[in-house]
Amino acid sequence: MPCPALPDGFDFTDPDLLHHRVPHPEFAELRRAEPVRWIPQTGNVAGFQDEGYWAVTRHADVKYVSTHPELFSSYLNTAIIRFNEHMQRDSIDAQRLILLNMDPPEHTRVRQIVQRGFTPRSVRALEGRLRERARAIAEGARAHDGPFDFVTEVACELPLQAIAELIGVPQDDRAKIFDWSNKMIAYDDPEYAVTAEVGAISAAELISYAMNMAAERKRCPAHDIVSTLVAAEHEGNLNSDEFGFFVLMLSVAGNETTRNAITHGMHAFLTHPEQWELYKAERPVTAAEEIVRWATPVVAFQRTATQDTELGGKPIRKGDRVGLFYASANHDPEVFDRPDDFDVTRDPNPHLGFGGGGPHFCLGKSLAVLEIDLIFNAVADAMPGLSLVEDPRRLRSAWINGVKELRVSTAG
Repeated sequence: MPCPALPDGFDFTDPDLLHHRVPHPEFAELRRAEPVRWIPQTGNVAGFQDEGYWAVTRHADVKYVSTHPELFSSYLNTAIIRFNEHMQRDSIDAQRLILLNMDPPEHTRVRQIVQRGFTPRSVRALEGRLRERARAIAEGARAHDGPFDFVTEVACELPLQAIAELIGVPQDDRAKIFDWSNKMIAYDDPEYAVTAEVGAISAAELISYAMNMAAERKRCPAHDIVSTLVAAEHEGNLNSDEFGFFVLMLSVAGNETTRNAITHGMHAFLTHPEQWELYKAERPVTAAEEIVRWATPVVAFQRTATQDTELGGKPIRKGDRVGLFYASANHDPEVFDRPDDFDVTRDPNPHLGFGGGGPHFCLGKSLAVLEIDLIFNAVADAMPGLSLVEDPRRLRSAWINGVKELRVSTAG
């Protein structure tokens, strides 16, 4: 197999890279020539005091790692593939309390509790209210006389409202959740002037807020998901700490990711006008899944090998970090016909935008798909002539495919 033609020192987790683009040409080169490749890192740039990670780029290999938690741990080094050189080990270890960073059997116990909030019945119960909110969001954006930012005016609103509805955050407090979650993930972007310390403070404030909410529901249960998760003693429950970290995960995994999927989806529609026309005419139910595949808001998570093993013909040593590049897997031509085409009628669509299966498959997938479907139906009704004003301004991040601003206009 020929060696991949990558520049010396190329690192798929370099935040300057994702600030400008998702490296699809380089992913394609690795899938072709070396689907599991060692990526060296020097100077502790990722915060892990090691020498690098294995980049896993094929759909089949990402699924294999995802579905074998006994070989590839989320707990040992967390699922975040890159922090920064100032990250302290105790700060990394503290994140093991988040569901995303647990392994079975503890992960199994906590997930069995929190998934009560994401049953089909629970999601259906939100649909009517979210449909009305989506309509109001789109109609409010339509009122702009000139260009406006799609991210702040449309994309961020429904995911935030959905999570707030789900856990019962009062309307007056919802902006706090948005602000805290933004600060937690923006430490790589100098525009926000957010230090790792500010991000940690924001995380602590969010956790404290959620813990207070849990304590209140334990004292006085209500008919809401918080009470279901923390007050049902006879069914097993989350303690206040666990609930706090669960809300922290929701604020990023449910808010930031769905917001970016919606933003990338709108940009894809406006740069593929034939797909926008098709969507407005037919409203295919397959559109939301294709938007997630195309966007892949989480470019990569990681696992850590629990023992010596082999993957893609490469020897993986115990303790090695393994990067799961979902953005690459979602363009794998062995799985997807014309993977570089944006096609809202794509079916089947076995993308890994919600994870590669296994215990960490996205808990809120059904809610995210509902939100994406509702907001694009609302935008198509209220702003069918929406047009792109400027190219998107991307977030500087090591692992999030984020957009900070997308200028659009309703003017014909």
